[in-house]
Amino acid sequence: MSDPNKPDSPGYDTPASGDFAQRTAQTGGTAQAPGWERATLEKLAFAALNEQKASRRWKTIVRMSWLAFFVFLFWAAMYRGAPRADKSTAHTAVVEIKGEIASGAAASAELIVAAMRSAFEDEGAKAVVLLINSPGGSPVQAGIINDEIFRLKAKHRKPVYAVVEESCASAAYYIASATDKIFVDKASIVGSIGVLMDGFGFTGLMDKLGVERRLLTAGANKGFLDPFSAQSPEQRAYAQTMLDQIHKQFIAAVRKGRGNRLKETPELFSGLFWSGQQSIDLGLADQLGNLDFVAREVVKAEELIDYTRKENVAERLAKRFGAAVGEGAVKALQTLPALR
Repeated sequence: MSDPNKPDSPGYDTPASGDFAQRTAQTGGTAQAPGWERATLEKLAFAALNEQKASRRWKTIVRMSWLAFFVFLFWAAMYRGAPRADKSTAHTAVVEIKGEIASGAAASAELIVAAMRSAFEDEGAKAVVLLINSPGGSPVQAGIINDEIFRLKAKHRKPVYAVVEESCASAAYYIASATDKIFVDKASIVGSIGVLMDGFGFTGLMDKLGVERRLLTAGANKGFLDPFSAQSPEQRAYAQTMLDQIHKQFIAAVRKGRGNRLKETPELFSGLFWSGQQSIDLGLADQLGNLDFVAREVVKAEELIDYTRKENVAERLAKRFGAAVGEGAVKALQTLPALR
């Protein structure tokens, strides 16, 4: 049996062990070793330091990513545009006109004119070929390009040819008519010398549905193209007069470019289009031939250099980035208090 008078006997309490029991009771029965406060503080401090390090590391990664992005944009911008030929090497300069001819499009007057100027100014370019595959578009954009072709031909004394792939219609033919010769495939679509203005009218449907159109304008004819309002005979006549005037401008440009090669018929300027072979018979085109044929047999310079101005990767990324920033700014402004 153990001696109850010995300090280490079971059931014997020293003052220190009594305090420890009291602390244990106060903490809900869980014993805390001496110095636990310091250990806990150290853990919290180390956790805060690690969090700060991770935050700084992430900020550094983000900043380096942005730096790499802008360096890439700068590098890509330095190589913008089509390759230029060695001025001592004879070649055929090519400018593509593909898709809709419109402001802001790949076949806009801004891009086409800039490409043609570069092609004409290069001493190595023996001739300029417009490679066309377009259903048409804006008469304004086509007119700008048409005028510039005549100016560049007179200034640089170089021939310019049009080579048609699938189609050269409407505004695209407006452009092609200014060239020295037009080459087509026998199945190409050529012509459509006309002007249109299209839209829809919903007034009858609105009457059936019992919908009332409420349009307020300052000016009697301000809303005459509104699809939900009736069109008066006077407004229709005004629009037709404007279309007829633009059509006459188109016809004059074709006659200027094609001259006595045209075999005019009542249908020639009616807006009809023809196959490549038919267009040759009507004088709208000159002969069959593709790009390689023209470079080899007509220009006598088989090497082709593309001068087409194309939107590069850097520009696409910059536009997307700019659009994202703009959208974010709009959303931020929408969250601000508004005056009511």
